[in-house]
Amino acid sequence: MRPPVPVPTLSRRAKLVIGAIAVLLVLFTVVGTLTNVYVDYLWFDAAGFTEVFWTELQTRALLFAVAGVATGGLTALAMYLAYRFRPTFRPMSLEQQNLERYRQSLEPRRGLVLTGIAVVLGLFAGFTAQANWETWLSFRNSTDFGRTDPQFNVDLSFFVFDYPFYRLLLGFGFAIAILALIGSLLTHYVFGGLRLQTPGQKLTAAARVQLSVLVGVFVALKAVAYWLDRYGLVYSNRGDVFTGASYTDVNALLVPKTILMWVAAVCALAFFANILVRNFLLPAMALVLLLVSSLVIGVAYPAIVQQFVVKPSANQKEAPYIERAIQSTREAYDLTEIDYVDYAQQTTGDQVDPEAALAALRDDTETIPNARLLDPNVLSDTFTARQQIRNVYGFPEKLDVDRYTIDGETRDYVVAVRELDSAGLSENQDTWLNRHTVYTHGNGFVAAPANEVVSRGQEGGEPNFTTRDLPTRGTIDVEESRIYYGELIEDYSVVGAPEGADPIEFDQPEGGSEEEAINNTYDGEGGVEVGSFFRQLAFAIYYRERNFLLSNAVNDESKVLYVRDPRDRVEKAAPFLEVDGDPYPAVIDGEIQWILDGYTTSDSYPYAEQMQLGEAAADALTGTGTTALPNETFNYIRNSVKATVDAYDGTVTLYAWDEDDPVLQTFMKAFPGVVQPNSAMSDELRSHVRYPEDLFKVQRDILTRYHVDNPQTFYTGNDRWQIPDDPTQNTDQDQPPYYILAGRPGEDGATFQLTSALNAFNRQNLSAFISASSDPETYGDIKVLRLPGNTPFRGPQQVQQTFNTDDDVARDLNLFRSADSKPVFGNLLTLPIGDGGLLYVEPLYVEGTGENSYPLLRKVLVNYGDRVGYADTLAAALDQVFGDGAGELATDNDGDTDDQGPDGDAAGDLPETPETPETPAPPAPDAGGGTDGAPAPVLADAVEDMNAALRALADAQRSGDFAAQGQALADLQTAVTAYQEAQRASEGG
Repeated sequence: MRPPVPVPTLSRRAKLVIGAIAVLLVLFTVVGTLTNVYVDYLWFDAAGFTEVFWTELQTRALLFAVAGVATGGLTALAMYLAYRFRPTFRPMSLEQQNLERYRQSLEPRRGLVLTGIAVVLGLFAGFTAQANWETWLSFRNSTDFGRTDPQFNVDLSFFVFDYPFYRLLLGFGFAIAILALIGSLLTHYVFGGLRLQTPGQKLTAAARVQLSVLVGVFVALKAVAYWLDRYGLVYSNRGDVFTGASYTDVNALLVPKTILMWVAAVCALAFFANILVRNFLLPAMALVLLLVSSLVIGVAYPAIVQQFVVKPSANQKEAPYIERAIQSTREAYDLTEIDYVDYAQQTTGDQVDPEAALAALRDDTETIPNARLLDPNVLSDTFTARQQIRNVYGFPEKLDVDRYTIDGETRDYVVAVRELDSAGLSENQDTWLNRHTVYTHGNGFVAAPANEVVSRGQEGGEPNFTTRDLPTRGTIDVEESRIYYGELIEDYSVVGAPEGADPIEFDQPEGGSEEEAINNTYDGEGGVEVGSFFRQLAFAIYYRERNFLLSNAVNDESKVLYVRDPRDRVEKAAPFLEVDGDPYPAVIDGEIQWILDGYTTSDSYPYAEQMQLGEAAADALTGTGTTALPNETFNYIRNSVKATVDAYDGTVTLYAWDEDDPVLQTFMKAFPGVVQPNSAMSDELRSHVRYPEDLFKVQRDILTRYHVDNPQTFYTGNDRWQIPDDPTQNTDQDQPPYYILAGRPGEDGATFQLTSALNAFNRQNLSAFISASSDPETYGDIKVLRLPGNTPFRGPQQVQQTFNTDDDVARDLNLFRSADSKPVFGNLLTLPIGDGGLLYVEPLYVEGTGENSYPLLRKVLVNYGDRVGYADTLAAALDQVFGDGAGELATDNDGDTDDQGPDGDAAGDLPETPETPETPAPPAPDAGGGTDGAPAPVLADAVEDMNAALRALADAQRSGDFAAQGQALADLQTAVTAYQEAQRASEGG
């Protein structure tokens, strides 16, 4: 017999070194983890959401402990029993001799090895289980939907709340059974209970009993799985074009699943019986029966039925199941109460009846006056150039649209707050003290009517800022304009100082000097107090920043502001919500509030089509000033919560918007007091809520397929719609929806609504127009205008192509594309006019190519039927399409904007202190001179004057001569006017 090979051992010094390293790693890990948890707790405590913190922490800990102990403990127990009942004597064989050295190595360390296996498996299981804390809370606090499933006649809450938890339990059951079986097999093999190569008996009695029990448990769990699989048919994709139980699932798989459940149960009993029978023949026969049954009646039979019964007449066989899918999908995506309107233009095809169209236009007194000319997706640079004030401030890449009622008139505005832009700090400003204690906040609210521009004077084509500047002044009253919480603020800030101490926070510039500034000390309720040494140490570890301990800026009165993005704050306060990617600011009772939409979602609603949330809510603007939602699977969504975040103190308030949502009700049970009732919302806050964009994008995607009622039409897909690509960008991404203030067919007055055009599937023709109301009285009312399918109405891409190929437009686009300027198309808005017309309106901006250039509105394009309008103003463009007088209702019908600023000065005047930006270049013609017969010398002179004015403006900006800049801008405007007059003269000739 060959003597066993000894196992190598470590020296005492090596053991000490390894032990010390292990202790340090554990210490750093524990300290880091505890610090993160403590800093998290401080945030929840300061924000008033400790209920959320403790509930989530306790639930995670409970699941971690239960899953860890069950998985690690039961696996270790199975291995211990296998060792405990090992044979005392083992037959001598080469196999056993080879195993002897392993037995000798394991014997003195078996307790340590068993404990290590239990701990490792327990940790893996615990970490996996704790991530499912929402599943447990949903199961424990489930709320009935009040609707039953048509197949199994159980409340839908079983599928949404109970079924996922049962599946989770079953998954852990399978994992434990498999791990215990593997561990037992290995233990029995090493210690002689299982002898694969030794002659004679292969299994000891103890090994046979234990392995029979474990395999029996596994097969019994398989019987439970078959029972759950029956309910899982409501998520089947066998129907190809729809989700849910199909004809084959109901008629050829439902009963077989029940049969397989009983076969598996019998098979499990056979394995348990093997404890007494002591013969593997019976359980082996039962196992073979289960495998054959699962292949024949669980796989082959349904496949035969699907291939030879369903497919030849699928549209008829699947009809009742398609009806279920249509109804359930509409319910899941809150699309059961859609107002469909058969809407047709008063002409056939593209031929316009001028008299009828003009009559419809004049009868519609709500849409044209409110036609939006400012594109919030384009004007960020314009807001920055005219209202940034200092480099430490900034505006988001995408601005927002909201509506305000001023002097009894409701209008939509492009709005933004002047935030602290952490990324905009210059090199000398980017020290720890400046970044975290001096530049701590933004300041100011800026708003411009969405249907106005300043169209006279040297700032022609700019927004008419009716609320602006520092300190904030204008038609919207702002009592607290400081912005400590916003989308651009990336860093934490340390604020607060002892009473009487000089304030060090930069608040706003004073006068015209760069060096003069008004400082401030934060006195709001937000932030976490950090006065004690222990908290300073915690934050120093958390941020890995020693200045928390060394800097005089951190004192007994200090607070730390962190988690400052509004979306992050709401997601942290309500982790059961998905938050819309586009928060927007609103002035509520004089305070600036961020308004956000929270969604409750589920991936377990029966018969409803499943989608990827991130993909469904994406469009051409996602990621450009908006945040992409996580790409999670879902098939149920509700805008269940409206949330606000105070821009000054960060207060998060959650309101139950859809109080009938069972998912929200379930989480309100789990987190009592976290969400306030709908009645707690103020009327002013209600007047600023918007129908959320991400939800709308998901719903319009669903409507492209599920707007039809006839199952056979749904199956063939011949009435399918499609979201058009964004025609203003070189992309194949979806056109974003747009907020507009306009009349809706069949309704009185203007409605603030979110809208989108829909094309025919794989065609560019328009098929429908969808709008969702944001007005408090009609909030959520979705109206779909269905166009005749046999008439080729132009869709957005076709309209854009019509614009691009128009002679006048094409000529100017060539002029605008120069070394000094570029054209920028604004949003292409689709506006229903009267009872049968769709008007397209698109602003055209021109932007210089210089570093500080920004877009200015120069032209407006209009399309109705086969007619194109292209002019300096919307009024003039409407006159071109409908005839003289059509533009009377447009706000720019006189070619000028007479609105004045809040103090009676011209609305477009420069604020008192901002840095004057580089003005964008106007169009420059091609080197050839005249166009379309225009007098080349006249145009050439005008272009030369424009270029001279631009050079003078650049020189004045470099020298800081404001008077010279004003003169250069005036000369530039004169040259542009001369150029336009020369063009009009040539066209008139």
